[in-house]
Amino acid sequence: MNTVRIAVVGLGMAAKPHLEALSQLQEVVKVAGVFNRSREKAEQVHELYGWPIYENAQDIAADPNVDGVILITPADQRKQFVKLFSTAGKHILSEKPIERNTEAATELVEICEAAKVKFGVVFQHRFRAGARRLRELVEASELGDLSLVRAEVPWWREQSYYDAPGRGTYARDGGGVLISQAIHVLDLMLSLTEPVETVQAFCAATKAHELEAEDFAAAGLRFASGTVGSVVATTATFPGTAESLVIDGTLGTASLIAGQLNVFWRDGRTEEVGELSATGGGADPMAFPCDWHRDLIADFAASISEDRQPRVSGREGLKVHRLIDALVRSSREGATVSLEQEGAEL
Repeated sequence: MNTVRIAVVGLGMAAKPHLEALSQLQEVVKVAGVFNRSREKAEQVHELYGWPIYENAQDIAADPNVDGVILITPADQRKQFVKLFSTAGKHILSEKPIERNTEAATELVEICEAAKVKFGVVFQHRFRAGARRLRELVEASELGDLSLVRAEVPWWREQSYYDAPGRGTYARDGGGVLISQAIHVLDLMLSLTEPVETVQAFCAATKAHELEAEDFAAAGLRFASGTVGSVVATTATFPGTAESLVIDGTLGTASLIAGQLNVFWRDGRTEEVGELSATGGGADPMAFPCDWHRDLIADFAASISEDRQPRVSGREGLKVHRLIDALVRSSREGATVSLEQEGAEL
């Protein structure tokens, strides 16, 4: 694969695994430079990795040697950069969420499609070994007919996390635990199951935190195939435990917990794939390895070299946005929401 030159825009908390991953990908990805509105942070990254510093985003757009950009900005700042870089022909890998709601996210995807640049989304949980094996099992129907799907995110965040300006607000983040934390497990779930048909949800802010949006969400799901499921997500359970995705089939049950997959076959066989690892479910949101980011970024770079869509494209990323919007609406209206009737079939 040809070496791909990528610039990094935004060096906040979420940048850590990206930077570590890029430092391991030097044979296939060259970091053209970094840009951050706070130059002090950019200088710290320069000292650590030796990568050049861009003075502004316009310089990145004008640099003919830059093939793509990794956007690690807050969701409310994405549109301006997507317009700038796509117009300049730069491919874009965006941190999740794409934007604060489905309508805004769709606009960004369409901007990139019109400009004919690739648009990828950072849903790194798909790249864990256990998740990859689970995909193989589901695609080969080895679990039989799926009967029940359970997604749980029992995480913890200190109040100081929500005290950061804009954190947990609709204006900056687009919501709370669903769009900021549970989005990873929900995206992985949707990549493995039939489309969601209806949802019935309850979302709330618990006594554990002061925030505008929700730090707790629970919902029942009905998939188009007739499979049913549940979602429970929170950042209010101390000290925080690993997220999980459990898929029950007629031939066996697959349990993916913190990256480790355990399969329990009805005939008595068992299978274990991957390792238990930290996932950022406790007080430190970035306490997890960079391996998944590394593989995701490598795939994005390969999509540029091979002129194909990245494994997690913008269109693919819209699916979880539609589900989250439906969950929030269901809670607000106290009613079952049909995604097909909403024109947002997953």
